Amino acid sequence: MTRVLSAVAWPYTNGPRHIGHVAGFGVPSDVFSRFMRMAGHDVLMVSGTDEHGTPILVLADNEGVPARELVDKYNQVIVDDLCGLGLSYDLFTRTTTGNHYAVVQEMFETCRRNGYMVEETTKTAISPSTGRTLPDRYIEGTCPICKYAGARGDQCDNCGNQLDPTDLIDPKSRINGETPQFIDTQHWFLDLPALADALGEWLDQREATGLWRPNVIKFSQNILKEIRPRAMTRDIDWGIPVPGWEDQPTKRLYVWFDAVIGYLSASIEWARRLGEPDKWREWWNDGDAESYYFMGKDNIVFHSQIWPAELLAYNGQGSRGGDAGTFGSLNLPTEVVSSEFLTFGDSQFSTSRGNVIYVGDFLARYGPDALRYYICAAGPETSDAAFTWADFVTRNNSELVAGWGNLVNRTATMIAKSFGEIPPAGALEEVDEQVLATVRGGFDTVGGLVEKHRLRAAIAEAMRVVGEVNKYLTVTEPYKMKDESQRERLGTVLHVAAQCVSDCNTLLSPFLPHSANKVHAVLGGEGEFMPMPRVEQVDELEPGNGAGHTSYSIITGEYTGTPAWESRPVTVGAKVDKPTPVFTKLDPSVVEEELARAGA
Repeated sequence: MTRVLSAVAWPYTNGPRHIGHVAGFGVPSDVFSRFMRMAGHDVLMVSGTDEHGTPILVLADNEGVPARELVDKYNQVIVDDLCGLGLSYDLFTRTTTGNHYAVVQEMFETCRRNGYMVEETTKTAISPSTGRTLPDRYIEGTCPICKYAGARGDQCDNCGNQLDPTDLIDPKSRINGETPQFIDTQHWFLDLPALADALGEWLDQREATGLWRPNVIKFSQNILKEIRPRAMTRDIDWGIPVPGWEDQPTKRLYVWFDAVIGYLSASIEWARRLGEPDKWREWWNDGDAESYYFMGKDNIVFHSQIWPAELLAYNGQGSRGGDAGTFGSLNLPTEVVSSEFLTFGDSQFSTSRGNVIYVGDFLARYGPDALRYYICAAGPETSDAAFTWADFVTRNNSELVAGWGNLVNRTATMIAKSFGEIPPAGALEEVDEQVLATVRGGFDTVGGLVEKHRLRAAIAEAMRVVGEVNKYLTVTEPYKMKDESQRERLGTVLHVAAQCVSDCNTLLSPFLPHSANKVHAVLGGEGEFMPMPRVEQVDELEPGNGAGHTSYSIITGEYTGTPAWESRPVTVGAKVDKPTPVFTKLDPSVVEEELARAGA
């Protein structure tokens, strides 16, 4: 057994999440976490909503509400959507908690004490019309390095280099198009050059494992070449106060400094709520524990450079030396698992342009497993992938319904009609042995692929196995065995089919946990096969330190009942009734309806 930290990107609370978001961080992390639990590992899956930063203030102003009211609203929407999708968090929390504030401030103070935070005078961008500070990401211009016209003030998405707003050629505000004014201001900078050698050594070690996706490791190594100090504070009045600058209410820690620390603070909050306040250390201080960070490709730099640099600085492992703080020496990521982008046809998902499919709307109309299946089978694993309604309907109908759903339905229908319960098996013939061996072999092949984050290949292999079982029923033709002399053979074939369906259900359960529970019930199983998350309202642990909450919603769950990743014998005599379809076949008119809904 290995302790595995599943660290899932924190969705930003500036609105509901769309399916492109959960294709990058949500479904891949949950499939992996569920599988690792089934494989016997001790998994801690944590995340929460990211709630600080100037974009929140801008949106709050637009909606005419305080920032806290805005993040409370969207936090609840996101919590409900992600729980509905079945994401099995041990704790999904938020960055506006007292616990998070305390952990972030401890990280900052220790990094500064170790010499990795340096105070400098720098230029900050303000809006000439409002006097408000403009966030780096709200300034666009031409990249001075690759000349890409849509570079942002913090990085260029075209060449991947880190930037400052003052680097941009012809910078403009994305809010109102005006040219920002730059004024002098004091800020704390993370001394990345003092951590560059340690970062490079760590990345080289990670590359040597051969586990990281090539685009992630190469990008991470390339951005080391132009490394420079990066500001970790901002001129803003919404966020975590800067230790030592409490008398400056318009100075706050940079949202990305605090957001990545959420992986640690959520682990600590989970342990505190469990009543074992030091239990988090088993995932963070034990060198044998593993940690996997899930996100979209636009967040690679923060997880393969900024967060590891913060950890190295906290541990005192850069060129300036130093000593770890009260949290002890913290583990660096085992792997940064970055997905590419899911696009909406030929366009990027964009709320402002109306190119968007919200998770909540999708779940309400088509259910969670249809979306989970599509993301696993056709998602942006190693390259951008285009979502179209036509492709979604085709895959749902021809693969989920006609493949897996058909196998479950025809098997259960024949058992219900001929026996009413799972019959015993007589002597097995070669065709029976072959299909059972094929299905059993799926545990190694599918499991090995999920472990390496190759979900498209994994679910394709699981569905190939399903196809072999469907072929078995076609070859053996149990529906033609109507003579009494064939009854024992009929029972054997249907027993084998039930065993195969049960095992295929296990193979598919990390991908399709909701339908796994339905299939389990179809075959006479009792209780919940795959444990599901739940939403809980909890009291603030430190009500005097934070954004002013007294209580808030979290996602959590009890996952100790997760079944093992192995074949388990079906129960002879388990009652099987005539089933109702596990999946819903979609009418082709769905395509036109959805395109009309989107105004396409």
